[in-house]
Amino acid sequence: VQLQASGGGLVQAGGSLRLSCAVSGRTLSSLGMGWFRQAPGKEREFVAAVNRSGGSAYYVESVKGRFAISRDNAKNTAYLQMNSLKSEDTAVYYCAGRSRFEVGTRRREYDYWGQGTLVTVSS
Repeated sequence: VQLQASGGGLVQAGGSLRLSCAVSGRTLSSLGMGWFRQAPGKEREFVAAVNRSGGSAYYVESVKGRFAISRDNAKNTAYLQMNSLKSEDTAVYYCAGRSRFEVGTRRREYDYWGQGTLVTVSS
């Protein structure tokens, strides 16, 4: 199973980006998906997750109302729409997949990881 994250880049504060996570080797519908991020000098932290059906999502408090996780099973791709970006959102963003149905918020709960995509928000 391979996960390929893309869509990162440089954006001004207040702007938007959409990250994509293309899954190969397994159907997306069999995976719960999550996004994590790691800022320079910090631990990797949970950002958002969606369960296998797409019916339940969970966000870290700092991104609620600004970020939205979604999935397109037909395209085998998950997304993270990021709006109203702030300088503190600057980080490498990683997508991850897990076999269990429900939402996962811990790194150890995920079986598969993408390579990361860098998001830089300038103030």
